[in-house]
Amino acid sequence: MNLDQLLWQAWKSMDVPEGFRAEIIEGTITLSPTGGTRHFTVNRRLGRALHDYLSGSGYGPAQDGNIVADLKVFIPDVFVAPDDTDEIEHPEGVGLLASGVPLVVETVSPGSEARKRDHVIKRRAYAAAGIPVYVIIDDHDDGGAVTVLTEPDPKRSEYASSTRVPYGKEAVIPEGPVKGFVIGPDITGERCV
Repeated sequence: MNLDQLLWQAWKSMDVPEGFRAEIIEGTITLSPTGGTRHFTVNRRLGRALHDYLSGSGYGPAQDGNIVADLKVFIPDVFVAPDDTDEIEHPEGVGLLASGVPLVVETVSPGSEARKRDHVIKRRAYAAAGIPVYVIIDDHDDGGAVTVLTEPDPKRSEYASSTRVPYGKEAVIPEGPVKGFVIGPDITGERCV
């Protein structure tokens, strides 16, 4: 059994404490706390807006579900998936296959470790999984910014395109079922001082 298989077996048998989430990223099982009030508020606004935008499209938003790529597990703050998930459900029933998820969003929590996780580690992981659009909402990026990453290169674990939009302006999703959706001040609030 290789390391990925060992981590997968350990992850499946974990009893994760309430208020935490467990992910398998870059050869480790990572426990991280769920976000605070601001984090929850932004994600709730985003989820509601996505729900309205995607109504009748065959897609919808979800929060805090397992996204699986090979033997890696990610739990984005918000993601978009088909309404009918039968085709993309993991064979063991532990989540959805990354190959069927067109968009993931991380809302950055305070602290340098959280920023590194969302801007570096998860960026590489989502690109390696081939997720077409990765959005980072970050209150701590020079007064707040939304970064939209597209064109994943799974072999290089990188996104070819990155657009950073400061809070107070509108970030537009450029592709996929969420194409044209706007993340603006109604979701993020204005720039933080």
